[in-house]
Amino acid sequence: MKKRIFNLSATLIAGLFATAAFAQTPAAPAASVPAMAEAAHTKAVVKADAKEATTAVKADAKVAKTEVAASADVASAKADASATKAKAHHKAKKAKAKADEKLASATAEAAPAK
Repeated sequence: MKKRIFNLSATLIAGLFATAAFAQTPAAPAASVPAMAEAAHTKAVVKADAKEATTAVKADAKVAKTEVAASADVASAKADASATKAKAHHKAKKAKAKADEKLASATAEAAPAK
């Protein structure tokens, strides 16, 4: 038990000395502090501008994609409408021809009776 406490104390003391030795860093020259702050500021501004540009490009691409999809939908709807109109016209033409045929047949049957 005493050996464990001794080892623990020795480890803690060694860690304290090691921390104290590495914690002391040389002071930075006074002239480089504003330059470093300015560099950090410039870096942050450039990063923000790049992020804004990226977001704007993504938003524009999304709008363009939506417009293309909407255009495709409109074109598809127009094609469907014209196909439906063509079918309706064809059916009407067939019905008219059938009615004309019936009229002609009825007229032909009625004509010889005279």
